[in-house]
Amino acid sequence: MNNGILRRAVENVVLLPGTGSDEVFVRAVFAGPLLALGLPLTAPAPVPGVDLVRHHLAALDAAAERGPVLVGGISLGAHVAANWAVRNQDRCAGLLAALPAWHGPAPSDAPAAWAARASAAAIERDGLAATLRASTEGVAGWLSAELHRAWTRHGDGLAASLRAAAAYPGPDLADLRGLDVPAGIAACSDDPVHPAEEADVWAAALPNAVARRTTLAAMAADREALGRAALLAWLSAARHRAGVS
Repeated sequence: MNNGILRRAVENVVLLPGTGSDEVFVRAVFAGPLLALGLPLTAPAPVPGVDLVRHHLAALDAAAERGPVLVGGISLGAHVAANWAVRNQDRCAGLLAALPAWHGPAPSDAPAAWAARASAAAIERDGLAATLRASTEGVAGWLSAELHRAWTRHGDGLAASLRAAAAYPGPDLADLRGLDVPAGIAACSDDPVHPAEEADVWAAALPNAVARRTTLAAMAADREALGRAALLAWLSAARHRAGVS
């Protein structure tokens, strides 16, 4: 199976943003690697607030009306896309999951869930500006810039979005075992908020998955490092499923 055949098997690609993030970052990570395969990217903007996840799911439903869709996202976006894929395998061409944070109901000690809840409480208590200063102290410059841009853009709905993300369950491992589509899972080995081991758990549960790793340090110079890792993993899974080396 060559890349041309793979492209023809995918009608469209819809990727969702992570907690407190947005479609600008999704495009920075994935648009270039997808374009190299001739695949256009649809990256819906988040609708901040308590209905954040509902809007994400609606965007996937709308895209699937046009044909099979390669779904995925970053962190929360990966969770939402995986849960959608489990329920819509006949409309799903594959899964691109970057930085999965947990599986099943969000555990209280999951770093990403804890951080989202703590940030929501701080925003409500201290305001956005003070929370941003505290949250980005000692953080790499590019990550700090991303947080400032995306969090400010979320506006008054940010705290509710963070709480919605922290409460949203990841896919159940039993459900992932029944998700028979090619899946590419990507993690950063130096990301304490999204442990790379969680990506390995997802990949082990999925019947046709490959996991690849990059680093946050690599993303400092090249945001597409994460997108390439996920897309190359998906291509490997798709070829393996088709019996092509």
